Amino acid sequence: MGAKVTKADFEWVYTEEPHATRRKEMLAKYPELKKLMRPDPMFKIYVAMMVLLQFVVCYAIKDQSWSLILILAYTFGGVINHSLTLAVHEIAHNLAFGHSRPMMNRVFGFFANLPIGIPMSISFKKYHLDHHRYQGDDKKDVDIPSRFETMFFNCTLLKFVWVLMNPWFYSLRPFFINPKPMNTLEIVNMAIQFPFDFLLYYLLGFKALAYLIIGSFMGTSLHPMAGHFISEHYMFVKGYETYSYYGPLNWLTWNVGYHTEHHDFPSIPGSNLPKVRKIAPEYYDNLPCHDSWVKVMWDFIFNPEIGPYSRVKRLRPDATEEQTSLDQSEVNGVINGNGVHMGNGSAQNGVLNGSAGK
Repeated sequence: MGAKVTKADFEWVYTEEPHATRRKEMLAKYPELKKLMRPDPMFKIYVAMMVLLQFVVCYAIKDQSWSLILILAYTFGGVINHSLTLAVHEIAHNLAFGHSRPMMNRVFGFFANLPIGIPMSISFKKYHLDHHRYQGDDKKDVDIPSRFETMFFNCTLLKFVWVLMNPWFYSLRPFFINPKPMNTLEIVNMAIQFPFDFLLYYLLGFKALAYLIIGSFMGTSLHPMAGHFISEHYMFVKGYETYSYYGPLNWLTWNVGYHTEHHDFPSIPGSNLPKVRKIAPEYYDNLPCHDSWVKVMWDFIFNPEIGPYSRVKRLRPDATEEQTSLDQSEVNGVINGNGVHMGNGSAQNGVLNGSAGK
């Protein structure tokens, strides 16, 4: 089944989530960054155009062959729907209408959610904001693979299966790792999405609905755009837990590739994130970053040094005695200047070997 993953545990650190400290320091040095914290008026227009485009395509393909529908679902529908899931990500940060109009952001999230086919905009917001506040937290950051994922998907073939099934793990993991009670807006999200799905099925037929839902899963599975799920926080260089990508796919993903910049300033819309790097280049130019999301997936699958365990984790303040009594030879290990536990291997000149560069 291919080479077995060499890493046997997460990278445990004692430091706080790093981006809040960077944000405070950068704002003190470059107060003009605050001017970038405003919604992009074109964002809502682009999202609306994408939603309407998907409706037009649904009508156009309702009587086409299944082979054509599957091809379009991967090459076109998956691209649009993946972009819409990242639009929902922007909306979760109130970047459509600003922080002063939270309900308008939620309503627009319902609209952007429609072609995705699965109600996710409110649930995503509920868990994603925890990912920012508690990055790497042993319990609260559900972006990190579960113990089952890390222990089972531990060789080349199984890592391939994990990437293929990533939409399922990404969607279901929060309900097992950190379950939260369903709130009213989640019910509203479902009350809008499911009748819409039925109406689409009733008016245009099953193929139109299948095109949308299959496209959503294909576009977030083994797909070039889905490489960002791995590139953002999987540790390709020891001591670094967040990575940016500056390639052309940012045009289709609201600049989610500028991920270090996004975590530093989650209140800045994607359209302005390149300006953050331009204003404060010394904070980003020397960080390792990715050149290709496809190469990221390739390396994740075939490099035995990288796998689901390749994430930084932080002990919770309320950690149990069992959690805090981790093997001292592993936790203490060799601590570098950033306070990160160093296992086998190291960064090579700050550049991601084979898959990324500065």
